[in-house]
Amino acid sequence: MNARTRERPDLIEHVTFRGDEYLFYPAIPLDVVIVRGTHADEDGNLTTDEEVMKLEVLHAVLAARRYGAKVLAQVKYRVAKGSLHPKSITVPGNLIDAIVVCEEPQTDHRQTSSWDFDPALCGDIQLPAAQNAPLPLDLRKLIGRIACRYLTPGCVINLGTGIPNDVIGAIIHEERLGEQVTITVESGIYGGQQAGGVDFGIGRNLSAMISHQDQMLYYNGAGVDITFMGAGEMDPHGHVNATRLGTSCPGAGGFIDITQNARHVVFCSSFTAKGLEIACEQGALHIRREGEVRKFVAGVNQISYNGELARAKGQTMHYVTERAVFELRPEGPVLTEIAPGIDLERDILAHMDFRPTIATDLQVMDSRLFTPQPCGLAEHLSRNSSSDS
Repeated sequence: MNARTRERPDLIEHVTFRGDEYLFYPAIPLDVVIVRGTHADEDGNLTTDEEVMKLEVLHAVLAARRYGAKVLAQVKYRVAKGSLHPKSITVPGNLIDAIVVCEEPQTDHRQTSSWDFDPALCGDIQLPAAQNAPLPLDLRKLIGRIACRYLTPGCVINLGTGIPNDVIGAIIHEERLGEQVTITVESGIYGGQQAGGVDFGIGRNLSAMISHQDQMLYYNGAGVDITFMGAGEMDPHGHVNATRLGTSCPGAGGFIDITQNARHVVFCSSFTAKGLEIACEQGALHIRREGEVRKFVAGVNQISYNGELARAKGQTMHYVTERAVFELRPEGPVLTEIAPGIDLERDILAHMDFRPTIATDLQVMDSRLFTPQPCGLAEHLSRNSSSDS
């Protein structure tokens, strides 16, 4: 990731097992593990009732025990022995060394940075199903709308951090498609309305919640129908960088596991970055100010998604921006659609470090995508159902 890490021995090993390449992550010896819960009884049994995600509390504790590490648990309440339902216990008391009751839960035991406690976020209540106010039609929502055209009836989707998680769930509800699509997030949540930004991974009115560990087992073992992921760069090989952006290294999180096993990967990104300003007027897109940073580059800064491997295994991939859509084909990224109001040479090719293949049947996107009103995604869903059958 940087000069210092390149000078030191690798922590991860590149191995081949039965002819396939893998990354081997050696176990990390632990000395102390700190976990958090809601209640602890006098025997130390721990619940996580008011937490907004299950995450991997038990798995972390078991890893601690593997190395003889101390386990410390912070809780909101200390309760009497026998007062907790056995099925509500996340960690048995014999696995915990010490319990600390938080004295200032509104400050030091918040559900998230944005909420100290909201019963809807932990599933204690369901909020009325009144339609929320539509999101304003800005750059992010426009990209999300264009991406949502790939939804199919009954599909199970994953929403990655950034544009996908922040807008796609809201768009699905605005267009009244929630009954036809199952939304999942890597934290372990299903359905509902996702919170965005720094509160990635949580939501209200969820239909289910499983542990982070089990969710990743599902993503790795079965894979979702479609994953919507944010992206930073793409090159002429179809490689995508989402993990090393300039001097910032946000890391991969679940990105690699999810994108390698999804049947369809849809990247959501602005065409350029840093200062891009757009306007949607009368069903067309206008670039008011071009971004200073190019995202279509000769070579990505880091390969987070390998376009050559994706092509070899026949995975479907689209790279969606506000003005252009690319599809990964055997010859590489192919420009298949442009927005109404956009000039191919001036607004697209002039801002790329490579010239993509241009589809012989290059299409202009539906102008309804560029208006504030609902954009007819149900029609796309119906057409996708017909094409699949």
